[in-house]
Amino acid sequence: MAFKKETLHHNINFDALVIGAGFFGIEIALELRRLGLRRVIVVEREAGILRRASAVNQARIHNGYHYPRALATAERSRANFETFVRDYHAAVLTKMQHVYAVAAGSRVSPAQFETFCRVIGAPCRPAPAAVAGLFDRGTVQAAFMVRELAFDHAVLAARLRHAMADAGVSLLLNTQALVLGGDDRHVDVAIGERRVRARHVVNCCYAGIAEAGVAIRSGIRRELAELVLLAPPPELMDLGVTVMDGPFFSVMPYPGARPRDTSRRLHSLSHVRYTPHAAADHAAPLPPPARSNRNAMIRDGQRYLPCLTRARVVGSLFEVKTTLARHEGDDGRPVLIERSAALPRVISVLGAKIDNIYEVRRFLGSQDWQMAA
Repeated sequence: MAFKKETLHHNINFDALVIGAGFFGIEIALELRRLGLRRVIVVEREAGILRRASAVNQARIHNGYHYPRALATAERSRANFETFVRDYHAAVLTKMQHVYAVAAGSRVSPAQFETFCRVIGAPCRPAPAAVAGLFDRGTVQAAFMVRELAFDHAVLAARLRHAMADAGVSLLLNTQALVLGGDDRHVDVAIGERRVRARHVVNCCYAGIAEAGVAIRSGIRRELAELVLLAPPPELMDLGVTVMDGPFFSVMPYPGARPRDTSRRLHSLSHVRYTPHAAADHAAPLPPPARSNRNAMIRDGQRYLPCLTRARVVGSLFEVKTTLARHEGDDGRPVLIERSAALPRVISVLGAKIDNIYEVRRFLGSQDWQMAA
């Protein structure tokens, strides 16, 4: 991308510059175009969009069930679920079924889980015998069929690429962006070896949110997480299983993975105890994984779901999961939207769940993007 040297330091190059081309970064750029900003660019250090945390996760479209001890988060997920499924229908695995199993020793009893589902208005019914029979009776108290789905990040990325082209949003890949400074009228940003100026900057770097040159006041907790990919046994095809509530696990279809040696889709396996490998606050470095915890995940999971013994491990994906430190001890997963105290035209956004995008859109729509330049 070329810039006219004579205008580089004196004029505004962009109305909005978004750092990070994950799901939130792309959607925010599109929303800013809808709100009337004309020159919008997304800068991404990877070679493509939706390459990091947007792809390496369980692709769960939350409907509230995951948060019986965080009612506000559950209600937000429930409110956004059907809207997300409608808006991104082509990327949603609509044939998927999901079962939530309450383990012995769970922090939530089966009766409490059913009550919780009624409170948030989420569909929930006892699992039929064929599904309930998949679980070990000694370690699982009850199983319930729920409505929770998964998204295909590859389809989602293709859709967003087309949307950006249609909207005229620029994209710069393989480039690091760093906020250098600014005032109440503009923001100076280094993109690669160039320096540009924008009226507004949105920092959507997720795991690197504290590394974009923007001071983050909220405490950030970063965790190196392992996601195991499995070729599932026939009983689990198109079925997601979440065993809760506490140090248990979830195995569910991973629509974005299509292995070369089989036409079947893979499943992802995540475990509350074994998925995390290391944790650090803010931008502190995280060590690379010393080994995979896949065997421990399988070994523990089969105590509750015996058919996991017949799953074939294909590999593991590692990515940094980022949350707000103040929610480390609970299940709350609110979105972070923080305006910089030093640079009022810079906003940092950290989405905890993909459906948080609707809260971000409402925030963006409430702002005056046409403020005096």
